[in-house]
Amino acid sequence: MTVKLADYRIDDTTEMRAAYCETLMDLAAEDSRIVELDADLRGAAGMNAFAEKFPDRAFNVGVQEANMMGVAAGLSATGYIPFANTFAPFATRRACDQIFMSCAYAKQNVKVVGLDPGVTAALNGGTHMPFEDIAIMRAFPEVTVVEPADSMATRDVIKLAKENDGVWYIRLGRKTFPAVYQESPKIEYGKVITVREGTDVTLIASGIMVAEALKAADELEKENISARVLDSLFIKPLDEEAISKAIDETGALVTCENHNVINGLGSAVADFLATEKYAPLEKVGVQDEFGEVGPVDYLKERFDLTADVIVQKAKKAIARKNS
Repeated sequence: MTVKLADYRIDDTTEMRAAYCETLMDLAAEDSRIVELDADLRGAAGMNAFAEKFPDRAFNVGVQEANMMGVAAGLSATGYIPFANTFAPFATRRACDQIFMSCAYAKQNVKVVGLDPGVTAALNGGTHMPFEDIAIMRAFPEVTVVEPADSMATRDVIKLAKENDGVWYIRLGRKTFPAVYQESPKIEYGKVITVREGTDVTLIASGIMVAEALKAADELEKENISARVLDSLFIKPLDEEAISKAIDETGALVTCENHNVINGLGSAVADFLATEKYAPLEKVGVQDEFGEVGPVDYLKERFDLTADVIVQKAKKAIARKNS
């Protein structure tokens, strides 16, 4: 499928939290089972409009994230479709056991939205900067882990989450980031989006790193290196078929993630390589560090989450392939 790309070098015109709220409101207008929960961060999550339109279906549980997941599980058990949103470290680290026991183990239909993942936590600093949330959630059986690249993809992900039962962890930036898609990429469950074709190396990216991977592909093209770019928004389940095809057709891989390189997208791809077929793999991501305070652009440089680093890693992967 051919996708229409936006100008991925400039910021989107729509905040991701706005796309989330607008889409959930549209779905809630059609389905009375949809409810929204937050832990005293409704304004930060951009969900005030939902609460105003559906006051009987929006629940602020206070600063009690673990309790929020229990309430969401209870609502699911009585037939509702709860979307529970808070900052990503609170959704995962703080409410870890409740998501595991009350939601996943109990086989409930709960959608957990973790906001401001990785360096997008920015000025909230290291305490609020989750580089481990994917690692936590991908270890839970039967949990879908997904990270859209921009507001357009966010709309599709929220619709898909509503249509598919089970626990989902949706990793979502709050504000504006470079736009990737000009129109709906028509996301399919568990499938990558091929945003650029290439033959020499494959860049497998998620979230805000998709735009960086596209920038890197542009730079590589100047050196006659053809880079395929995959938006691997589904980290679990991983699209093993697309990765296998990329190995056969390009022979070298680079994963790009706004997360610790331990137990995130890179580790998911490495697990596949270890059991199915070999290709040299390089990982772009946070190198097992804590976060810190700063603007997003500074933090991307600080933690080597840039197109320049992707270019370096791509060349290294190709060199390993050729040797």
